Amino acid sequence: MNKKIDDYKISIKLDVRRKKANKTYPVKLRVYGKQTKKEKWYSLDVDLTEDKFETIWVNGNSNKLRGSNKEVYTKLQAYLSRAENEAREMTVFDFDKFETKFFRKSSDKNNVKYHFDLVISKNMKNDKIGTAESYKYTFNSLAEFSKTKKKCQGEKLTFNHITVDWLKDYEKTMLLQGKSITTIGIYTRTLRVIFNNAIDEGDIINDIYPFGKKKYSIPKSKKVKKALNSTQLKTLFNAKAENDNEQLAKDFWFFSYSCNGMNFKDMALLKYSDIKKDRFSYFRAKTFDKTAEKTEIIIYLTDFTNGIISRYGNKIKNDFVFNIISKNDTSETQYKKIKNFTRLVNDHLKRLAKRNNLPSDISTYWARHSFATNSMRKGVSIEFISEALNHSDLSVTKNYLDGFEDEAKKEFANSIMDF
Repeated sequence: MNKKIDDYKISIKLDVRRKKANKTYPVKLRVYGKQTKKEKWYSLDVDLTEDKFETIWVNGNSNKLRGSNKEVYTKLQAYLSRAENEAREMTVFDFDKFETKFFRKSSDKNNVKYHFDLVISKNMKNDKIGTAESYKYTFNSLAEFSKTKKKCQGEKLTFNHITVDWLKDYEKTMLLQGKSITTIGIYTRTLRVIFNNAIDEGDIINDIYPFGKKKYSIPKSKKVKKALNSTQLKTLFNAKAENDNEQLAKDFWFFSYSCNGMNFKDMALLKYSDIKKDRFSYFRAKTFDKTAEKTEIIIYLTDFTNGIISRYGNKIKNDFVFNIISKNDTSETQYKKIKNFTRLVNDHLKRLAKRNNLPSDISTYWARHSFATNSMRKGVSIEFISEALNHSDLSVTKNYLDGFEDEAKKEFANSIMDF
């Protein structure tokens, strides 16, 4: 009953290594990888005596078997056929992929939640907690829409349900709920990744793909650049903090600004071992796994940044610089602590802003934009800003500074007649 196909061999075997109390042995699926020269045995929840296995499987014939013997033969044949079909669909046989596909329910191939869970699990395993959370938020949004508007529970949502009209209705509903174009774009782009994954795995056909030309177009919004001008920066810097948390919020915001718009996650991950005399270096966490060539960012310390490290830095210098996370934390705990710290800074930053007539929606991310735009105002070259921000190329930086050029043109037009 063996069948060789390309680089694997699959068969049904009786595992006689351990006899059970009722004198039966477990029937298993034996899979052999020719390239790796490894084999694995998978339980099929069927137990037979040696005589029964001989009768039913080795010498069995579905036309001659009767009753329970025929039922067992049919069950084993279904296991074998399914295993061979799953293996045949792989370009190169891989045990992990085989196990994932063989042991799932047949309905999982077309199930949206199943494919979301695969990506979420993979990211959690690779300590990409933020990415995993993003996929969770997306699925929860899709599931809620499907449940309330389409009367379909999220667990039963299939790729066939999600048509062009379904997506247009989803977008309309999200807008009515007050969600932004940016949020809708993020969620639908994430869903598109899930569709592409399912197609790449051969679980769904390309014909039901709802994205692209003459289909559903993912909405885009022109990003509004959030930056303080030089007057606003001076106002915030001189703003009087009413408590320690407001002072902390202001200090860490300006630390980020002074360190070329350093991300708060990177600040939390900064170690004393990264500091060498008058500088420190780090790799940006957001882009580290996205590029083959890793770019080390070097930041020169100033009296201000040294002061922040002195004021808030851990006294025991064998851990992270700031007391935001600990080396003993799990990746998930670190993610939550950084998120909570960022929320703390944002909350108290907004209180400072409100009392000093500054933009009420200021946040930690404004430090990065403020660094970029104020560097441009001071005449710094776009090449220098691009390098400082660790952008992949100048086009990214130009898009980042989009809007500044219009402001500069306006200022120039107003001053052209100032002789």
